[in-house]
Amino acid sequence: MGRPRDSSRDLAILDATLSLLTEVGYEQLSMEAVAGRSGAAKTTIYRRYRDKAALVAAAVERRAPAKPPQPAGESLREDVHSLAAWLARSISEQDVGLLGALFAGMRNDARLAQAMRRILRRDETAMTDGLVRQAAERLAPGAATLFAEVASAVIVHRIVVVGEPCDAAFVAHLVDDILLPLLRRT
Repeated sequence: MGRPRDSSRDLAILDATLSLLTEVGYEQLSMEAVAGRSGAAKTTIYRRYRDKAALVAAAVERRAPAKPPQPAGESLREDVHSLAAWLARSISEQDVGLLGALFAGMRNDARLAQAMRRILRRDETAMTDGLVRQAAERLAPGAATLFAEVASAVIVHRIVVVGEPCDAAFVAHLVDDILLPLLRRT
């Protein structure tokens, strides 16, 4: 009988991976460093994860995002606003160093990019399914993908590039001036 995947050793390995990824970046992350930080043998890590990309993807995947709000259906604006505010909080709570390390790693490691895109598509679907089910007749074709791409990009830009928080006024601007004109069926 195999070991459960969420054993304390596995959690220590994944936690060490995220911590080191934030500290040193993807390129400098090594299985040796993860072994040293987690207290696990390098052979144990390689038995569980075939390479660095698989290890990092597993660590990211373990950080399950909070569940997005389910749309109430009162109005498209309220549903989009609720989802945008949740997304802004979720992204704001992420460590910018971790995001930067992942983005840089994705550019240079095709396996990591593939794994991260799978995780991101899954999360995007979980985030937008309720909105699409609730408001499909009010949404333009492709609205779910547009929401995920545009809202995420604008929020990351606000936090990382501009260095400002995603406060209530910003979220209202994002929803009213950017997202709703893009998402509404004309």
